[in-house]
Amino acid sequence: MAKISMAAIKDVREATGAGILDTKKALEKAEGDMQKAIDILREKGAARAAKRSGREASEGVIQMYSHPGGRIGVMVEVNCETDFVARNETFVQLAHDLALQIAAMSPKYLKREDVDTDELDREIAVLRSQALAEGKPEKIVEKIVEGRLSKYYQEVCLMEQSFVKEDKKSIKDIITEAIQATGENIIVRRFARYELGEEL
Repeated sequence: MAKISMAAIKDVREATGAGILDTKKALEKAEGDMQKAIDILREKGAARAAKRSGREASEGVIQMYSHPGGRIGVMVEVNCETDFVARNETFVQLAHDLALQIAAMSPKYLKREDVDTDELDREIAVLRSQALAEGKPEKIVEKIVEGRLSKYYQEVCLMEQSFVKEDKKSIKDIITEAIQATGENIIVRRFARYELGEEL
């Protein structure tokens, strides 16, 4: 078994917010590979996050962001379980990052379940027509539509978008990491984005 250095434990802890013992076990399991250990801890964090998702989250912040020049404005409500966590640097940074994300990527919906059914039906019809027009065989058209629909969700749903600061992670991933770091359930409740001159 590879000897695990304190420096490696420190680096992995900083990246994940995990405890010393969990970090050491993950590094041992990953045979000293820091990236593998981070992935192991993130997966474990996701499991923990799922357990916390049923807990009441009514504290938090309403974060506001105005783009320089005042052309774009964002309000996002992010909830947690206690006002102690609401004042925590990790939580405050998360809320700020979410406001920046919304300003930059202009999501229309919070999650895929929120997508308007008429809009979704129209999108599926367009994707199906495109696949057929490209000469794709009828039997694989549904699979193609499914794949392209997944990309559509990544464009219009905040939780599915790639994080602008670290595009290998989704917004759902960074919220899961914040849940792991704070030990509390965290929910993005709602958001609004305004752009100067946009159609109402």
